[in-house]
Amino acid sequence: MYDTILVPTDGSDPANRAIEHALTLADRYGATVHALYCVETHRYGEPALSSSAIVLNQLEERGQAMLEGLADRAENDGIDVSWTICHGRPWEEIHDCADEVDADLIVIGYQGQSHSRDHKIGSVAERVVRTADVPVLTA
Repeated sequence: MYDTILVPTDGSDPANRAIEHALTLADRYGATVHALYCVETHRYGEPALSSSAIVLNQLEERGQAMLEGLADRAENDGIDVSWTICHGRPWEEIHDCADEVDADLIVIGYQGQSHSRDHKIGSVAERVVRTADVPVLTA
C-alpha cells in the first residue's frame, strides 16, 4: 500500500506521535521512511554574519540530532530510513520533499512547537492537509 512515507518533525509531542505512526506503517507495509526537519528561515532571515546565523546553526544541529536518533531507531527495527534538513517555509518544503522522494503518504503532527491553542490544528499541518497531492495522516 505504501512504499515511501514522509514524516516531517520539529520535535514536538504531536510530531513524535507522527513518527510512531510512520514507523508502524513502514514496518507493516515494508515502506521506507523519509524524515524531514525544516529550519524556518523566514522567521530569522537567511544567515549572514549576524546572530541569526548562530540561531539557524543551532536549529540545524538540533534537527540533525533528532533525525539521526530517528534513523538509528528505525534501522534497529529493520526499517529503511533517509532524512533531509532543509531551510524555508515548512509546508512548502514538505510538499517539495514529498515530490522529491515520491512519497505515498505524509504523516504529520497535528500541530507543532510554535502552536499554542489546545485541540486546534496548526497552520503547517492545515496547509499540508489542504494542498497535498498524496494522503496525509495527522497524529
